[in-house]
Amino acid sequence: MRTDPAAPPADSAVVRDALGVGVAVGLSGFAFGVTSAGAGLGLLQTCALSLLVFTGASQFALVGALAAGGNPFTAAAGAFFLGVRNAFYGLRLSGLLELPRAVRPLAAHWVIDETSAVALAQPDRRTARLGFTITGLTLYVLWNLTTLIGALGASALGDTDAWGLDAAGPAVFLALLAPMLSGTVERAVAGLGVLLVLLCQPVLPAGVPVLVAALAAPAVLTVHGRMTRGTEPGERR
Repeated sequence: MRTDPAAPPADSAVVRDALGVGVAVGLSGFAFGVTSAGAGLGLLQTCALSLLVFTGASQFALVGALAAGGNPFTAAAGAFFLGVRNAFYGLRLSGLLELPRAVRPLAAHWVIDETSAVALAQPDRRTARLGFTITGLTLYVLWNLTTLIGALGASALGDTDAWGLDAAGPAVFLALLAPMLSGTVERAVAGLGVLLVLLCQPVLPAGVPVLVAALAAPAVLTVHGRMTRGTEPGERR
């Protein structure tokens, strides 16, 4: 019997992929717990960040800026700008999932890179809902559990810098970022952002270089848009 290549994936395949993403990323909550504890945050503060914020890149950015001696408001601003992308994911997922109004506030808390990627990869609403739910549930539970374990483990270890665990946060942050650099524009934004941070780091307070680096996106997109319009067929030169 031939299988229709256009047929939607079986539920088992969607669940398998969702669990794979949820487990793989959820385990990195351990690194956040260690990094947060090393930055001086208490156990309750660390766990509250994962429970209430639940967006890895923003959490790492926040504790990284605090660890570098940055102002809490500046650190929070940098984390906020990183988290803004989730609002755009929400706009796309709202029309795709069409969840009941009663559960939308809860589902909004799970709108992050991984849940969006799994849901948007599905061919229909039913499998998109399934993928979103399984990924969100798995990731939320594991991320918070491993955050707790990491924070407790860091407290037991004492000086996390002596173990080299201060590098865990940046390493996981790069691991989360790398899959997003799939195109030339994305790599250009990342490269310019790194350059801006390196130039600003010696002269600006901790946390501010991250805010300056946010200018890389509109700068690159503006140049890219002009270059694209300039190469359109039939354009007069």
